[in-house]
Amino acid sequence: MDNFRRPQRAKENNEFVFGIRAVIEAVKAGRDIETIYQQRGLGGDLFLELKALLKDTLIPLNSVPVEKLNRMSQKNHQGVIAVISPITYQNIEDIIPTVFEKGEVPLILVLDSVTDVRNMGAIARTAACVGVHAIVVPLKNAAQINADAIKTSAGALFSIPICRHANLHKTCLFLQESGLQLVACTEKTSDFIYAPDYTMPTAIIMGSEDEGISNDLLRVADHLAKIPMAGKIESLNVSVAAGVILYEAVRQRTV
Repeated sequence: MDNFRRPQRAKENNEFVFGIRAVIEAVKAGRDIETIYQQRGLGGDLFLELKALLKDTLIPLNSVPVEKLNRMSQKNHQGVIAVISPITYQNIEDIIPTVFEKGEVPLILVLDSVTDVRNMGAIARTAACVGVHAIVVPLKNAAQINADAIKTSAGALFSIPICRHANLHKTCLFLQESGLQLVACTEKTSDFIYAPDYTMPTAIIMGSEDEGISNDLLRVADHLAKIPMAGKIESLNVSVAAGVILYEAVRQRTV
């Protein structure tokens, strides 16, 4: 699982590819692309070729004002800039069988719309410390893996598999079909995080701080579990909350 493209040092800035034709060639070459920004309202045959090419990929295409592209680069970007990812995204479908074959009990972390890069980095650092086998993120509404995320993770984003999938609902159903229970960390329950049996193959779902876990994921979860709160502040930072529930899983698996 540890098959990442490992740079000699973490990049201070993401690598960019500018121009429609150059981005098309980067996609065809299989470059690991974090996201592609397109100028809002962009058209033309070459851009339509790029859009058609992206249909068979898991590369996000974001429409933005031209001012954003100009701030990213003063080069002739032709309305398109691709951000090259410092990591290689993986597929959870490939990881789960490998974990079972090794005789290990899967522990997966699913992040639903966690978009802050520093939260992403902090979560990845904790996940690597506790032995999470993979982190699953959505194609859209996910934190970009950039220099800030990598720095906050203390390099953990280079050592833990990050899986990007277009449909988290289908991905969670796959995890269930593979024998994993889904534990959704949410305040929408009376059960605490100590109730589930984390010694079983488990995928823990965390949601964004503002919207929480989406309803379609809550409906398929096997367990809803909340973190006890006693003070006046009613919520934790998502990276802290992830650490709390992950270490409950570790406690159960090591006693």
